[in-house]
Amino acid sequence: MFPRPLLAREMSEALVQGAVAFLFTVLWGGWLVRFLRQRRIGKKIRQEGPERHQAKSGTPTMGGLMIVVTVVVVTLLFNLRGGRYSMLLPVGVILGCGILGATDDLFNLVGRKGQGLSARVKFAWLFAIALAAAWMLYSENYVGPTPTYVPFLSGVDLQSYLGLFYVPIAALIIAFFAHAVNLTDGLDGLSGSTAGLAFAAYGVIAFLQGQDYLLPFCFTVMGTLLSFLWYNAYPARVFMGDTGSLALGAGLGVVALMTWQWILLPIIGVVFVIEASSVILQVGYFKWTKRRYGEGRRIFRMTPLHHHFELLGWSEVQIVARLAIIGVIAAMVGVALALN
Repeated sequence: MFPRPLLAREMSEALVQGAVAFLFTVLWGGWLVRFLRQRRIGKKIRQEGPERHQAKSGTPTMGGLMIVVTVVVVTLLFNLRGGRYSMLLPVGVILGCGILGATDDLFNLVGRKGQGLSARVKFAWLFAIALAAAWMLYSENYVGPTPTYVPFLSGVDLQSYLGLFYVPIAALIIAFFAHAVNLTDGLDGLSGSTAGLAFAAYGVIAFLQGQDYLLPFCFTVMGTLLSFLWYNAYPARVFMGDTGSLALGAGLGVVALMTWQWILLPIIGVVFVIEASSVILQVGYFKWTKRRYGEGRRIFRMTPLHHHFELLGWSEVQIVARLAIIGVIAAMVGVALALN
């Protein structure tokens, strides 16, 4: 165990770093929102989505830039001291996926028929970034192999059983959660609040494990997301777009892997798992019933799941608040399991 004064100092520095990230983002975030509005970089709302979302058409998108830029700058300035160069991995993943998302957002604005990158191209690049990160997590030349903890099975290191299979599994985790957070980003404040809770949970886990290098990074992301919510809270003045959602999801996957507690990620990130699963179930059931009965049938009124609740009559604020509550409970359960 680490001495209590050392832990207290590290937590204090992490909290201050999160506050610095919050203030920095709030200060320059307003300028970014005005810049995006002046350049008419506005969101194009899907016609097949809920009708009340059409009023959001033209709201500035690519607000994820304030998340990506702040996390990169604050980490490079404050979180590399003492040889903490392993932090370049989550920063690099966030930056790489942020660039990929920004490219997709720009193609949505200027591409033919308002379409972004094709799903095949976007996923190929996303998986390439995830695979590179997974290899660095496994290779002794970079971060190196780390133990994988299993709740209630003390002394069992799953990593020793996985061997090289760890690499594709880790890559799939990173890519899946990048896509899952992207699907969750459909209501004002939803992805920002739930992602912030997940990073906070892993920040606490890093603190309990004495991972002083990862603790301030998690709180930097959380502080940045709180400031983003300043502009994204209902009614949103800016959307994060793929620029932010892909970066956040991939970054969360890397953080979970670096804390050795990635088995808990489906619990801590349960909102993202539910949202992505609703799409998978809907598409799979529709295709299966179309082959079997000649017409496609649906399980939900619309996916991702938050749209289903909208069509049931829930208000946007209700949906975000209730899913955030689920996110809080999931974070609490995840931290509790980590203690075991």
